[in-house]
Amino acid sequence: MPSLLHKQALDLYYDYLAIGGMPEVVNEYINSKSMITAIDYQKSIIESYKNDITKYSDTSYAPKIIAAFDSIPVQLAKENKKFQYKLVQKGGTSSIFGDSINWLVNAGITNKCVKTKIGVPLKMYEELDSFKLYMNDVGLLTNLSEFPIYLIKNREAVNELMIGMLTENYVASSLKYNGLNLNYWKNDFNSKLDFILQSEKGLIVPLEVKSNIHTKSKSLNNYMKEYKPKYGIRISSKNFGFKNNIKSVPLYAVFCITTNNLDID
Repeated sequence: MPSLLHKQALDLYYDYLAIGGMPEVVNEYINSKSMITAIDYQKSIIESYKNDITKYSDTSYAPKIIAAFDSIPVQLAKENKKFQYKLVQKGGTSSIFGDSINWLVNAGITNKCVKTKIGVPLKMYEELDSFKLYMNDVGLLTNLSEFPIYLIKNREAVNELMIGMLTENYVASSLKYNGLNLNYWKNDFNSKLDFILQSEKGLIVPLEVKSNIHTKSKSLNNYMKEYKPKYGIRISSKNFGFKNNIKSVPLYAVFCITTNNLDID
């Protein structure tokens, strides 16, 4: 991408972290040119989610579902983003909140990313008790987190872990929208990858997410050495490129990754 267009696309991407892709919110932003009014629409969507939870779920389960929903920013703000029931409520367990998580996933409000070992098909190697939970829209996560918009615009001043949580959620929802299953990988030596993808032909592709231009990481390199995949993907603010068998994909271009083009060299 020409450098000027690349910069402009990155600026629009950071706007997207704040606005997200919910049609009502996007339309309001286009019409009003105001993030403030768009944010108000996000709040109304979040409230409608909670109203639907109360309306359509069992009365005894509704508070648990809402508590699990409200815990998502706390879950993703941790270095270890594996969903932890104790962060929902002290003494929380899967037996208490497991059905609540399933309700949120089945309702399309959240996306579940399950830990997996490496093998084809990935579904057969999933470790179902270890998962990450993402919002279905990054703008709604920004709102639910009460993340100050100016910090997204002034990204040099923001904690990398915080902006990283939004970036990872954005990638998860983009991949899910493109029909890809969400899995992640972690080995016994603390190497971990944000996503492991499987193509239509069964090709396993590791994907690493970086929220800025600093892309040094041992995890993807360790994975490449251990499993020797055909190639890997790194999402970052760098331009398109290919080096050391790793495809560089800019943050704004995650929509280009689909199940059928993973098989393309």
